[in-house]
Amino acid sequence: MPFRIRPLPKAIFEPLFHLSSEDLPRHGAVRQTVTKKPGFPCRVSLADAEIGEEVLLVHYEHQSANTPFRASHAVYVRPGADQANLGPNEVPEQLRSRILSLRGFDAAGMMVHADLADGRDLEAAIDAAFILPHVEYIHLHYAKPGCYAARIDREEFA
Repeated sequence: MPFRIRPLPKAIFEPLFHLSSEDLPRHGAVRQTVTKKPGFPCRVSLADAEIGEEVLLVHYEHQSANTPFRASHAVYVRPGADQANLGPNEVPEQLRSRILSLRGFDAAGMMVHADLADGRDLEAAIDAAFILPHVEYIHLHYAKPGCYAARIDREEFA
């Protein structure tokens, strides 16, 4: 089944990129230097940051639906990152190299499906979720830390 993985939009984080380290905590963010790769997955570029690169660790509400599943978590963003623009059924290496939690939501924002997948087998897990007609979209999370990775939507072709 066709799908598209959607990164977070860089524009929502841009106001933070020029703040001082002292001002960032007022916005739920801290500046860090990357110490290992992989380990600092940027949610804008959907690529792992390079050792020595600066990243922001930011509090982000990824599930804003007014349901018991409303959720937020910390995410890494790279100030110098290019916005990822993935094609249909394209899976970035950042996701391939991790164990992922898939959380399927219905149109009301209620979780109606959950699964774990090795990133190398992500397409099969996406297909299994989207075969269920009530799954409108999927949130990917990195299984070990539990933090949000990206959103997946069904892709309609004209």
